[in-house]
Amino acid sequence: MILKKLMLTVGSLALATSPAMAQKFPDVAKTPPMGWNSWNHYGCNVDEDLIRKTADAMVANGMRDAGYVYVNIDDCWQGERDENGFIQPDPSRFPSGMKALADYVHARGLKFGIYSDAGSATCGGRAGSQGYEYQDAIQYARWGVDYLKYDWCNTGEGPAQRNPREAYATMRDALYKAGRPVVFSICEWGDNKPWEWAQDVGHLWRTTGDITNCWSCQLGHGTWYSLGILEILDKQAELRNVAGPGHWNDPDMMEVGNLPSLAENRSHFAMWAMLAAPLIAGTDVVGMKPEIAEILNSPHIIAIDQDPLGIQGFPWMKTPELEVWARPLSEDRWAVAVLNRSSVARTHAIDWKAEPLSDGLSQRSAKLNERKMQIMDAWTGKVRGDTGTELKVSVGPRDTAVFILEPKK
Repeated sequence: MILKKLMLTVGSLALATSPAMAQKFPDVAKTPPMGWNSWNHYGCNVDEDLIRKTADAMVANGMRDAGYVYVNIDDCWQGERDENGFIQPDPSRFPSGMKALADYVHARGLKFGIYSDAGSATCGGRAGSQGYEYQDAIQYARWGVDYLKYDWCNTGEGPAQRNPREAYATMRDALYKAGRPVVFSICEWGDNKPWEWAQDVGHLWRTTGDITNCWSCQLGHGTWYSLGILEILDKQAELRNVAGPGHWNDPDMMEVGNLPSLAENRSHFAMWAMLAAPLIAGTDVVGMKPEIAEILNSPHIIAIDQDPLGIQGFPWMKTPELEVWARPLSEDRWAVAVLNRSSVARTHAIDWKAEPLSDGLSQRSAKLNERKMQIMDAWTGKVRGDTGTELKVSVGPRDTAVFILEPKK
């Protein structure tokens, strides 16, 4: 009888994790997720009071209504596991518990996100999920979690390192079995080329190491380094063929609001939109300046990012100082961004007929030799003429001009 029960248990487990049943939730992240994450600005300094205030601020400053719905707690929320192995929040930081906090966030029309790690411990030294994936997924479902960022620290080294495909698929299966739809964010830093294997595992995957709040830099941290905005941007163009609805390249959470100049913040936001990147703000939302809120809530830039076609943009024309990016949009429209990488103002003239505006990947063309399209400034919403004449663009240092081309009615 004991053997029979054991065989039934093993059989049930095999059924629960069989390839036919293994899948991510199919009806989430059809456009790049939008929200906020605590790490870039607060690091490990998180508690329930901060999360409540941030949720309230996202409602008050218009972020929620602009589309930022996820309120995500990053590392260092974890306490100990209970006697049955279920993870508990740090009681000094989250005395009300995660269920009460998730309820608070949900009551404001927002969604609740959390963080864990595929290793034995998180990057901040808290309890990881390795060996506890199914229990953690059940706990998250009980709490009302809608988003999971899953990191890659403490997963072993060399031949002893955990296999990332196995690790992330295991958590995917655990989340699905727990039954609550969750956006699954793979934070593996691009080390094992997740864009080649993670489309059926997660809804987004990191393409690089961590971002940092500088325009152009590489900061060493011993065994790893973080990258500035331009360094991360430069690594994205060759990956555009793998992005699309439900499976997004993730160039990391945004530093909008943390960069020193307004132009740098504008450019960062504009280029993430051109990349069809997840728009996860990483700044102090409670104390946000109005000019930063204006950038983050820019409706036309957000619309570019959230375009339902989900086609990632590409460099159309480039010089060492200036780049013109293009992105096909739905309803036969195009987005065009003029990025000034340099520290001096630049003027650029776009001759719409000089080089075809077309995309070999999506097989879409603006057909500007056959027709004129109206040009709208995506920052202001004002019309700037049409493509029948050359467009002269003046771009300040480290700033980005963005336009939307629309068929003329």
